[in-house]
Amino acid sequence: MSAADVLDALRARGWWLATAESCTGGMIAAALTDVAGSSDVFDRGFVTYSNAAKTEMLGVPPDLIAEHGAVSEDVAAAMAVGAMTLAHANVAVSVTGIAGPGGSEHKPEGRVCFGLCVAGNTFTETVEFGAVGRAEVRRRTVDHALSLVLNAANPNTP
Repeated sequence: MSAADVLDALRARGWWLATAESCTGGMIAAALTDVAGSSDVFDRGFVTYSNAAKTEMLGVPPDLIAEHGAVSEDVAAAMAVGAMTLAHANVAVSVTGIAGPGGSEHKPEGRVCFGLCVAGNTFTETVEFGAVGRAEVRRRTVDHALSLVLNAANPNTP
């Protein structure tokens, strides 16, 4: 699966995509826009690394962050909904996580929460990539986010 496959699936559906990224710092958007012609299906990307950015740019309620933490499925869902609301998109994917190094007992290195908003429905999941190093966590996060979008746009994808 490649970013080009994702873009082709979006084109086939006539869908536009938006991204909301924290731990990847725009790497999902970069992977998509590295492909020539992506502008016909990629609307925009939000890089919301700080909690303030999540609130100011995507409308994530500060009390949600305070209650659940920035690395939570609740915040990932709010990020995806915020991106969908603010963009001209049919699907939005969000990521927030602990790329490392570091983490804590409750939120270990390699934990990433994903949000996907499609047609008003929001799906979330948490993936534990483990302490595989910052670059590898971010790479795997990009790949997983792209696979979520591909599966949403093309439900017949294995």
